Amino acid sequence: MSTTPTSAAGLAATADAPPTSPSRHQVVVIGSGFGGLFGTKALRRSDVDVTMVAKTTHHLFQPLLYQVATGILSEGEIAPPTREVLARQKNARVLLGSVTDIDLDARTVTSHVLGRTTTSHYDSLIVAAGAGQSYFGNDHFSEFAPGMKTVDDALELRGRIFGAFEMAELGAARGDNVDHFLTFVVVGAGPTGVEMAGQIAELAQRTLKRDFDAINTRKARVVLVDAAPQVLPPFGRKLGLWTKARLEKLGVEVMLGAMVTDVDERGLVVKYKNDSTERIEAVTKVWAAGVQASSLTKTLSEQTGAPLDRAGRIGVNPDLTLPGHPEVFVVGDMIALDNLPGVAQVAIQGAKYAAKEIDGRLKDKPAQKPFKYFDKGSMATISRFNAVATIGKIRLSGFIAWLMWLAVHLVYITGFKNRVTAVLHWFVSFLGRGRSERTATEQQIFGRVALSKLRRGATDLVSEPGTHPLDGDEEDHSTRRRAELEDQAAEEVRLTDESRRGVKVPAGKV
Repeated sequence: MSTTPTSAAGLAATADAPPTSPSRHQVVVIGSGFGGLFGTKALRRSDVDVTMVAKTTHHLFQPLLYQVATGILSEGEIAPPTREVLARQKNARVLLGSVTDIDLDARTVTSHVLGRTTTSHYDSLIVAAGAGQSYFGNDHFSEFAPGMKTVDDALELRGRIFGAFEMAELGAARGDNVDHFLTFVVVGAGPTGVEMAGQIAELAQRTLKRDFDAINTRKARVVLVDAAPQVLPPFGRKLGLWTKARLEKLGVEVMLGAMVTDVDERGLVVKYKNDSTERIEAVTKVWAAGVQASSLTKTLSEQTGAPLDRAGRIGVNPDLTLPGHPEVFVVGDMIALDNLPGVAQVAIQGAKYAAKEIDGRLKDKPAQKPFKYFDKGSMATISRFNAVATIGKIRLSGFIAWLMWLAVHLVYITGFKNRVTAVLHWFVSFLGRGRSERTATEQQIFGRVALSKLRRGATDLVSEPGTHPLDGDEEDHSTRRRAELEDQAAEEVRLTDESRRGVKVPAGKV
């Protein structure tokens, strides 16, 4: 790999992606989510070289993030390393980097990571960068109400949730009012919000009820807020009403027709249809309302003229390609086509369709019929043994729906090892009351906010590309420190070899 500075100061590095086989068709896949992974795997027998460019090193099973946030599963069980997943696919390689530009004329993808820039060339491109959390123009809410889109989000929320109980215990022991610590607000009554609210309620009611002395966790207040008139709108009125009743039986307060207008460190403000407002004092807030497509759709729109909708999704042709660019496929949450939902199956089926079309073109096969989504149904859990499911015109709720949810999620968790450990953790959590992943640290809670205050984020914490020789003082300090470490190691060896551990040292000697 050749590296050359982009300026005289050498403040950044640019590198072309490592060469593969120049005679083979080059496919670049952007993203390691469902679309990116399944698109890459679908090309495993094709006469192509596949380069996956992703901003994380793992494939995330996003539907189970809420279980990481509430201590049921570890992040490793729902986010296996992408390199490990693709290790046996000889025509695929993985590059770490956040894609910042796509040049459709030059057929290049530019990605960055910690000041390093990489350019990848393609003959065919699959864009599966997904979507992020939308705060509906109030991005400053994110500092106090994390979303549920990444592993970092889930770990931060785990820290905030379990940390709130710890802070409440400290305050209650001093006689303080701790209601704001024991109030948890989930914004958004879609599947993610419903699942999150249900699990926080179960934490308070079952898992933690015997773990504290000064507080009664069963008195914790869990509030689910949404501006919509019902929970789970995509599941229909009947299942929405059933879900609301089950949540309320768990102790969740369901506030519908309530729009969040302000969020700060200690709480949030909601506004009702009659223009009245209410402030809820709550340290822990979870934002599960709304999604915004990757900003790459704007880049693609500017070069093709393809329209964007309000959520930033881009209009594509019926075969998932961009206007005027049949070599570029866009799949998953990024596309606006036939009112397709933003669910994993749309990304999976779209990526497989794109891969099949690329393979077919290389074999001079006729083009496929326009992409058609096959709806395999939707599911959401409410609490242990309770879920809702829609499959075509079939509507299911309760234990049967929960078993279906269990089976489907096991099928799509990547890797046999992860399936086994997930089942074991589910067994402990659902049949008992324990949760094995309750570790939380201050770094998890405050790391994201701290990084955001740096001008260039994490890039400000690492050395720039290139060599930076030590000056005289730094070199002398390094030499002295090395000598100290060598002396320390030698002394450790001597004490062990001479059996001096635990032997009384005469007065005056060290």
